[in-house]
Amino acid sequence: MTKCFFVTDLHGHIDRYEKLAAEIRSAPPAAVFLGGDLLPHVSGALAATGRYVEDFAHDYLIFLFAGLKKQLGKQYPRVFVILGNDDARIEEDAFIEAADDGLWDYVHRGHAKLGDYDIYGYACVPPTPFQLKDWERFDVSRHIDPGCVSPEEGVRSVAVPERDAKYRTIAEDLEALAGENELSRAVILFHTPPYKTKLDRAALDGQMIDYVPLDVHVGSIAVLRFIENRQPLLTLHGHVHESARLTGAWQERIGDTLCLSAAHDGPELALVTFELDNLTNIERRLL
Repeated sequence: MTKCFFVTDLHGHIDRYEKLAAEIRSAPPAAVFLGGDLLPHVSGALAATGRYVEDFAHDYLIFLFAGLKKQLGKQYPRVFVILGNDDARIEEDAFIEAADDGLWDYVHRGHAKLGDYDIYGYACVPPTPFQLKDWERFDVSRHIDPGCVSPEEGVRSVAVPERDAKYRTIAEDLEALAGENELSRAVILFHTPPYKTKLDRAALDGQMIDYVPLDVHVGSIAVLRFIENRQPLLTLHGHVHESARLTGAWQERIGDTLCLSAAHDGPELALVTFELDNLTNIERRLL
């Protein structure tokens, strides 16, 4: 059976990674999906446990999974990885190098196979109020919600062409992501959730800017339309930590597509487990 683990938004918390590693050792799944925002808020930051890590990607995360691979041998799972809007893109090369070494599949804007399932990934999110813009795109147009910072502004750890910063949209990227491929057996690892669902509900109730109420839904319209139009088997999401607490839900169905979120705003690791061959057998545990 294709038992899978899904986690996201670990933000460099070593205690959560250690819990994930323990679960992988205890009952190795077929696959592990890492849904972005994997690194500390600032490179070299003091992690939640008080351990100082100079280069988190190399000195902790890659080291951890390399150790798991050595320990588990043939039982080592396939690992599919994207980054998120809080991860500096300057770290991307480390993830690509680890993928080239066979440690995992780096699937942002890419495609991989897991048996007869297709795996795709996409890391970018619509504009946020935050300054780091490495993984932000306009959504379906150049519209910016009140309180958000344009992708043309803010800061980037890696320079991009002016056209990308000014005009590129998530909708444009998603048109190219899977081409005309059939997606009925596809899993798509997104960082952003789809717009106006139980998975993108932010704690913005009653907040206003210049007398304009803020939208409490902060997901992607482009991702919602993509799911509605293309109907992949399964989509995985994170980004909005408080959504499950506010809505009481961490899964939603859009047509024939099942959408799951592993985002969590508590101190625990939120671990979603599922079987690709039996998507009625899904569990979310706080560890």
